[in-house]
Amino acid sequence: MCQEPFTQMVHKYQNLVFSICVKMTGDYFAAEDLTQETFLSAYRHREEFDGKNEKAWLCRIASNKCIDYSRQAARRMVPTEDEVLGSHPARAGGPEEQCIEEVVREELQEKCGQLKPPYDEIAKLYFCEEHPAGEIAELKQKNLKTVQTQIYRARAMLRKLYGKERS
Repeated sequence: MCQEPFTQMVHKYQNLVFSICVKMTGDYFAAEDLTQETFLSAYRHREEFDGKNEKAWLCRIASNKCIDYSRQAARRMVPTEDEVLGSHPARAGGPEEQCIEEVVREELQEKCGQLKPPYDEIAKLYFCEEHPAGEIAELKQKNLKTVQTQIYRARAMLRKLYGKERS
């Protein structure tokens, strides 16, 4: 591909490449840069191009440039203070909060014990010991859907027990 045919290709496909870049990045200015990078890469690799379907070739280069840009942008993002603070689990508070948490856990354990079988055991494993449903299903050698249904029903029963207490 000589200089003149390459220039013609740029004029012919610059709007298409730019529109691909804008749609993939959502950023007008980044799309301008990526359009230039696309044609620069095409120029550098013009000897490797077989000459067939230049439109598809340019579109593939543009989309790869946009994907690379998105990956790099994700790595460059600086988390805000809220994101940093929200990403760390809350540390146990003072003695009062620990005491309240212990009382709530004991009450939950007691309420789970009031449920009829098999909901009592499922509720203790799920709500008190915080095992995931899949793990409970393996432990109890039950179908996952069965365990999920029992958790759902146990939750409804616990709500009724807590509701009666408030009334």
